[in-house]
Amino acid sequence: MFLAMNRFRIALGKEDAFVEHWRNRNSYLGEVPGFISFNLLRGDTNAERTLFASHTIWESEQAFADWTQSEAFRKAHMAAGHSPRDFYLGLPLLELFEAVL
Repeated sequence: MFLAMNRFRIALGKEDAFVEHWRNRNSYLGEVPGFISFNLLRGDTNAERTLFASHTIWESEQAFADWTQSEAFRKAHMAAGHSPRDFYLGLPLLELFEAVL
């Protein structure tokens, strides 16, 4: 199993709009072999931001790599490029994990 996570720092007061954006976004993940699940997680809030993470689980690292080269990935991220930029406080941080237990 392989996990890919993007961590987002979201501007205060923009949390609900950010969640709605993800709720309405077509990720095309269901079209990709090896995809298992997706979650959008909300973390803590401090004086500067609210932390969110998109969390996908894949059968393997190769399945994730294949997704990043797929037409489904291009379609999903092309649409993401049209999202309001006032959500984000900087670029997302990609973190990748391989299950060891």
